[in-house]
Amino acid sequence: MADIFSYDVLEVTLLSLYVSGCATILGSSIGIPLGALVGLKEFGGKGLVKTITYTMYGFPPVISGLVVYFLLSRSGVFGFLGLLFTPTAMIIAETLLVIPLTAGITITSVAEVDKSIKDTITAIGATPRQRVLTVMREAWVGLVMAAMIGFGRAIAEVGAAFMVGGNIAGETRVLTTAIMMETRAGHLGFALGLGVVLIFVAAAVFVFLRYLQEKELL
Repeated sequence: MADIFSYDVLEVTLLSLYVSGCATILGSSIGIPLGALVGLKEFGGKGLVKTITYTMYGFPPVISGLVVYFLLSRSGVFGFLGLLFTPTAMIIAETLLVIPLTAGITITSVAEVDKSIKDTITAIGATPRQRVLTVMREAWVGLVMAAMIGFGRAIAEVGAAFMVGGNIAGETRVLTTAIMMETRAGHLGFALGLGVVLIFVAAAVFVFLRYLQEKELL
């Protein structure tokens, strides 16, 4: 277990945080505004859009990886960018998994804001932008929860990360792919140690996000 604290493990851990953190930020930046738009606007087909969004909660990670792999491969539309088997490709794949989660939770969160608050905002002549921002502020707890769940999905991802990252030592190896590799190699003790590191890192991030969530309520 002493090797758990080696430089390689630190490098893998930091890359895991970088990839999942970027995916969470990008996914939330897209998913939360989309969720707020769907949740606050009335339009034809809204029910269908919500159903599709919620269904995407179970979007298979391997499909996300396959789509990104196809787009970034040499014969793909964006193959000329040379992004396959890089952290960027992993971020893109994980972002696709975060977006529906953050969007769906945001839809629910803004819908649960007290109707009297929404009516008051409208009555005082608030602009559409002011109305959206006010409702999102009221739904702050849910929005942070959306980011937390999105991060959890990203940092625990292994299928898409392996497919588009390749688990290359020193370049694209993250905690989940390292755990898979060590388990297959029969190094169960080391794999278990990496699992403990993964849980600790995820818990630390969740505690920080929970702090932000509660701070806003004070």
